[in-house]
Amino acid sequence: MRNPLLDISERRKSGIHSGLPSYCTANELAIEAILEQGKRFDSPILIEGTANQINQYGGYTGMKPQDFRDYVYGIADKVRFDRERIILGGDHMGPLVWSNLPESEAMSRARELVRLCVMAGFKKIHIDTSMKVADDSKSERLRDDVIAERGAVLLEECEKAYQELSRNNPNEMRPVYVIGSEVPIPGGTQNDEGLTVTSPKDFETTLMTYKRKFEEHGISERWQDVIAVVVQPGVEFGDKDIHPYNRNDAASLTSTLRKYPGFVFEGHSTDYQPPEKLREMVEDGIAILKVGPALTFALREGLFALSMIERELVPENERANFIETLESVMLADPSNWQKHYHGSELEKHIARKYSYSDRCRYYFSLPEIKSSITKLFANIDSIEIPDGMLSQYMPRQHKRVRDGKLLMRASALVKDCVMALCEDYNYAVSTKIYD
Repeated sequence: MRNPLLDISERRKSGIHSGLPSYCTANELAIEAILEQGKRFDSPILIEGTANQINQYGGYTGMKPQDFRDYVYGIADKVRFDRERIILGGDHMGPLVWSNLPESEAMSRARELVRLCVMAGFKKIHIDTSMKVADDSKSERLRDDVIAERGAVLLEECEKAYQELSRNNPNEMRPVYVIGSEVPIPGGTQNDEGLTVTSPKDFETTLMTYKRKFEEHGISERWQDVIAVVVQPGVEFGDKDIHPYNRNDAASLTSTLRKYPGFVFEGHSTDYQPPEKLREMVEDGIAILKVGPALTFALREGLFALSMIERELVPENERANFIETLESVMLADPSNWQKHYHGSELEKHIARKYSYSDRCRYYFSLPEIKSSITKLFANIDSIEIPDGMLSQYMPRQHKRVRDGKLLMRASALVKDCVMALCEDYNYAVSTKIYD
């Protein structure tokens, strides 16, 4: 069976506008929204988990790769979305989580991680060995041949896992691979330093070094399974700022891609880009658009809006107080935000709620937060929201309710906030523009 991700570059060779969003989230409501929105289209839906989200030790979600697969498929069944249209991906698969360990141990754990991902049915693996491990020199840049050597080792492990799968199912779809890494690390920049677009030389060096290492490892036939290279095209977001795509700044990089028609670029941290910028990126060859924090940022906006309506209409002693509950759990455990948010107490208070880095997403799986959301939804569904109040706090959703396109239910209102973001990515990648 052919991996549908291979079709992106094939269509682009024929001059057809083609790309795919990569939704990187483990939030149940966000995934529901993504899949419900995906029913409008025929294209596959790519959902990815990062190495720190899911790994053999559970990651911060508590899920191993097979758990994540079952979790996503369970949501798909709930919303009646065809499992066959879902592509599961592993993002930043490598020694990222274990970079404090010596190479032998860090790579041993990375090999186990990618093996588990392939065995769980993940069909897109981003191999990222760009980070230093404990016994790498602290004063020297990690050499390209070291990065590619470690990457080839991981791809070999993926291939062994695939061969094991295919012995039981000769029609098992092959995974495809993405190589390279963007700067900075996943989740958004932590400072306001200027961005440097990946140079054509660095892009080509990545390709050529990896190709040589594949040959040295005797896996050169698997080069055809490498579909994309992660580059920094000049897009990023931080706590307070968004760096929009400038196609002129990226022109030398994107023009170089034309020399390699079998490849596309994968753009990370495309969150919060205007839809026209996203479409420009796809036009320029940045055909896989990864988005993560913006999904839960949109979800949080919807939850906050419902919380404001709750304050207006629900007696104080019956409220879910989602906003206050979120603040409380974040203060009780600052480990997921304190390295990212700085300044005065007021500035940190505002960042915990409204930062583009969206560190509050790490708390959404906690029992207190899940319970608060459940109560908030029950409260909203038990009252009648005045038309003008819905317009005040959720103007887009008000119009869709008014026009009969959206149910006046709490979960539907919140998920529609995520769907609006998905529409930006649909616009960016679709061959035709949908209404």
